[in-house]
Amino acid sequence: MTSSEISVRTRKRPEERREEILEHATAIALDEGLERITLRAVADRLGVRPGLITHYFPAAEALVIEAFTRAAVQERERFFTASGTPVERVAHFVAHIERGASLPLARMWLNARHLARFSPALDTALQRQDELDRERLTAIIEDGIASGDFKITDAETACIRILIAVDGGGSYVNTANPPMHRAQRQVVADVSDWALGLEPGALRTAIAGSAPAETAADGSED
Repeated sequence: MTSSEISVRTRKRPEERREEILEHATAIALDEGLERITLRAVADRLGVRPGLITHYFPAAEALVIEAFTRAAVQERERFFTASGTPVERVAHFVAHIERGASLPLARMWLNARHLARFSPALDTALQRQDELDRERLTAIIEDGIASGDFKITDAETACIRILIAVDGGGSYVNTANPPMHRAQRQVVADVSDWALGLEPGALRTAIAGSAPAETAADGSED
């Protein structure tokens, strides 16, 4: 690295530098795993000395937790859309999972749940993000109950059942050969239909109807 390149880097504002560090740490979390986030690993990606990273994050654990939180927040916004009917919004969530768009995050969550056994601070962050996901999905379900789309009365129970199905499917994300049986691939849609009091296949119909728009949005296909 030349002196001019170093000079350009040092002129960055503290908030810009911190954001840059978090961006690269989050990429490591999703690509390689939370345990691969080290001050040196992030410094190598940025082409700076580890001491610069330490200035913003004196302990690697703090950087791990912020990277996890950042990824969870970003994914929540992709998972839960604010537009459309309640059925369409749940269908968007289910389709996002079924197409594999959330696989990197599913791996990270599985990774975080394991590491949280040894890090109370990470466990606290994980529980908070889990709570925020439940709040967001519960709110959508409550809208569907109010509109009459969902023939149930307990939004929280329905939310928990759906997220258990998500976590169950996510337990296979690290296998070399992903599940191919329909019952496994579509378990989130099937459980969601049941939990929300919908007719079997209702969400799959909604997903099929929105497939062109969804594919254009994330560049993936069913």
